[in-house]
Amino acid sequence: MRESTRLAIRMSLFISIFYLISLSFIYLVKEVKIEYILGVFLLSSIFTFWIIQLHVENYIYQKIKVIYKSISTQKRIKTTSKKERKQILPSIDNVHHEVVAWSKDYQDQIKELQTLETYRKEYLGNISHELKTPLFNMQGYVSTLLDGGLQDESINVKFLERTEKSIERLIQIVEELDTISHLESGQLKLNKTRFNIIELVKDIFDLYEVKAVERECILVLNRTYEKPIHVFADREQVHTLLANLIGNAIKYGHSEKGKVKISFFDMNENILIEVTDNGPGILKEDLPRIFERFYRTDKARSRDTGGTGLGLAIVKHIVEAHTQTINVRSTPGLGTTFAFTLEKA
Repeated sequence: MRESTRLAIRMSLFISIFYLISLSFIYLVKEVKIEYILGVFLLSSIFTFWIIQLHVENYIYQKIKVIYKSISTQKRIKTTSKKERKQILPSIDNVHHEVVAWSKDYQDQIKELQTLETYRKEYLGNISHELKTPLFNMQGYVSTLLDGGLQDESINVKFLERTEKSIERLIQIVEELDTISHLESGQLKLNKTRFNIIELVKDIFDLYEVKAVERECILVLNRTYEKPIHVFADREQVHTLLANLIGNAIKYGHSEKGKVKISFFDMNENILIEVTDNGPGILKEDLPRIFERFYRTDKARSRDTGGTGLGLAIVKHIVEAHTQTINVRSTPGLGTTFAFTLEKA
């Protein structure tokens, strides 16, 4: 039974009882027939119930309508008939729960917006710093050359070479930002083909051989693979993906006796690829944010070793563009493992 109905019944009974008491008093005084009293009681009850029910429903409808308009424009109650109004409007018992649920959703939205605002501020600060460093370096080198350093053979070539490196860093940042923009907007079309992932990894090992030797790091597969492992993916994008992960493992891995290991696992429809290093690892609180643009777990050390801070963001977008997943596990002092899947061919 609806709340409005219960309220109308209670009020009609109260008024009818009042009539009954009044008529009973008259009966005791003037000897009115009992049938007359009962008839008046019944008619007054029905009439009072109908009047109260009508007004209570209209009153409640107006109040609930205001509440729902305040909650959300999507929940505005637009009815053309009383029948539709009764079907759409919830009972009074449910209004409290719906308002509480709306309030919780509203608070969640506020928290999400606050998180996004914090991320936006951090992102703008990070990109400003990344661009400012090479720009200021170039400004310093060029100013020195213009102030007479150009004629000084001991510094002119050196400063020009440093300026060139800063320009190359700016170009790399812009190109990687452009890559992420294409990946996020869906403009980058994947050219999926069937290829041997082991062969691709060996090509990247050859590409990083010199850097690995400089860092005293060895690059290995977890075991000898006699047969090829074929995947169906965009070879160029997967090359970028693996190059970023292996390059990071070399740069940020163990400074002495470093080791980067690539492992493959058959996962029925997919191939799981793991890139493991024996470096210092990543703190637990940093793990959820390592795929953010420009986020660095160790800003000073990261900038000393180069990189734009965009590599892992690109890695994540490439994996997601293939409708696959990537995750990371790490133990401080022992190393880090990045694991992602690709479709088996």
